[in-house]
Amino acid sequence: MITDESIGEQVNLQVNESSQVADARRRVTALAVQAGFNEVRAGVCAVIASEMGTNLVKHSKGGELFLRPLSHASTRGIEILALDRGPGMSNLTRALRDGHSTSGSSGTGLGAIGRMASEFDIQSMHGRGTALVARIWDSPPTGTQESLPPVIGVISRAMPGETLSGDGWFYNSSDRRTVCAIVDGLGHGALAADASTQAIESLRSNGDIPLVDRINRAHEAVRATRGAALGVAEILHDQRIVKFSDIGNIMAMVIQNGTSRNMVSHNGILGHQISRVTEFQYPWSESAILIMCSDGISTHWDLKSYDGLMSRDPSLIAAILYRDFARGRDDVAALVVKHMTK
Repeated sequence: MITDESIGEQVNLQVNESSQVADARRRVTALAVQAGFNEVRAGVCAVIASEMGTNLVKHSKGGELFLRPLSHASTRGIEILALDRGPGMSNLTRALRDGHSTSGSSGTGLGAIGRMASEFDIQSMHGRGTALVARIWDSPPTGTQESLPPVIGVISRAMPGETLSGDGWFYNSSDRRTVCAIVDGLGHGALAADASTQAIESLRSNGDIPLVDRINRAHEAVRATRGAALGVAEILHDQRIVKFSDIGNIMAMVIQNGTSRNMVSHNGILGHQISRVTEFQYPWSESAILIMCSDGISTHWDLKSYDGLMSRDPSLIAAILYRDFARGRDDVAALVVKHMTK
């Protein structure tokens, strides 16, 4: 069984000037070295981060980079995601072509990123901005397309002014099952982060018991904290269903064949007061998309106006949700699950 797992690891960097591009290059190089990349692959990560950061400064007058370590069985990777609220691109095909430039540069940035990255995708709309994601693996992930787990996109960041986020996330994916969770510790800062960390560690250490029992175990694990909201989804690929259980205000939705279906949520506070925990089941297919968000994302979002977004990489979907629908004065976590065809 091939397993892909990650827990709450993502670095968020503001990039508004050239000195911050250099810092992003150093940060991604450090992540690559920690992941065991050789010098050449770590250098690729550094060049991609530099190109993305430079584009943010030149073309959009600033934006954000999100850096995330990845794993798939024994393979390690780094995800670099750039996000801006700039003018956007009206012709992506032309923008990706070497030699095209709108700022007088050599115009090789996007084309070079696409060639160097193991995986690359971009979403841009005129007047709304651009999001692009690149993944660099130390070696190609093993397994056939059918055995590879779905791709999980994540955006997570603390409320402005805080260094720790109370909104945590977790996923564990294999060829048969994908489990993912969003936790929203009450309030902000260190105490909220402690609540979400305790809940996620409980989920991780109790991965082989039924979903309802995992929620109850997490409830006990966070009793000494200020409490949290928690949503957990379990996709059973061979049974073609997704199970979901939620305490609090975690929003979850399954999108299939153009139809969106909100998943049922229970009132309560994990660790303090919950009613009887119930599990709900929904149909799942390889064309389905699962979206989960903390209440740092407005509940009134609609992605229908973003032409083609649902066919893009899940990290781009999560990024657009954050960029255009974050409340602004709260921690944020958004997680998107979908299968990608090669």
